[in-house]
Amino acid sequence: MTADPGPLALAARHRPDLGHLTELRVTNPQAVAEALLLRPRFDRTALARPLFVLAADHPARGALAAGGSPTAMGDRHELLARCIEALARPGVDGFLGTADLVEDLALLGALDGKLVLGSMNRGGLPGAAFELDDRFTGYDARGIAEAGLDGGKLLLRLDPGDHGTATTLESAAHAVDQLNERGLIAMVEPFSSHREGGRVVNRLTADDQMWANNIAQGLGRTTAHTWLKVPVVEDMERMMASTTLPAMLLGGEGGGDRDALFASWRRALRIPQIRGLMIGRTLLYPPDGDVAGAIDTAVSLLER
Repeated sequence: MTADPGPLALAARHRPDLGHLTELRVTNPQAVAEALLLRPRFDRTALARPLFVLAADHPARGALAAGGSPTAMGDRHELLARCIEALARPGVDGFLGTADLVEDLALLGALDGKLVLGSMNRGGLPGAAFELDDRFTGYDARGIAEAGLDGGKLLLRLDPGDHGTATTLESAAHAVDQLNERGLIAMVEPFSSHREGGRVVNRLTADDQMWANNIAQGLGRTTAHTWLKVPVVEDMERMMASTTLPAMLLGGEGGGDRDALFASWRRALRIPQIRGLMIGRTLLYPPDGDVAGAIDTAVSLLER
């Protein structure tokens, strides 16, 4: 009797053949720019309603764990297959990723009509001595504009005891300025962070997140195009009283009680500043392998 391969292996058996992407990149690299610039654009008037944005920028920072597997996101063909399935679901508005994923998905036509955000600082590798010196190794504002994207996302982990925080903070302020100058969304994801046993851990309390939000929203010469990306914490209403900026909810690695997780998102979405969900691993690698079902459940939480 054959053992149950589990949801990760089961999904892999049904993934499409994406080998032609490599051939296209070798024979016609200009097709990458053409796919981005010629794709149908996102209707910016839709920003007025609650949004669902799929996030998949984790691999570029070496964060490959998802769905109980430490290397789940390391299989690029599997990740692309899951992203394609998720982006095709009704109600999915956009995508957040690094250039490699954005370009593959654009070549596949999966980003047509979508809001697309480029992930900017991916240099803070998990477990590295320099993790909180989170260098801008991904998109910059010029690259985001030239690719016809809608904005950029910045990770801002703040640890007063780590010198790397100062460099990241200054670089983030410059990135906010450069995005604002081009009329592009600056999506800032702030955390109060510290090290435990050499590992960076985020403090997910209302007080800590309020502190981080206030620092993040003070970056740059203007906040006209600045959004926040925030976690769900206890006492969410008090935490979100720290800002008037629009904010998206993040999802984390997943695991645990999924019904409780969805319920926490539903409650948070009632807060006026929360403008939608920006979720990745939790929905791309659900315990039962049903990506479409997980996406549909999350989208159903948005009151449109």
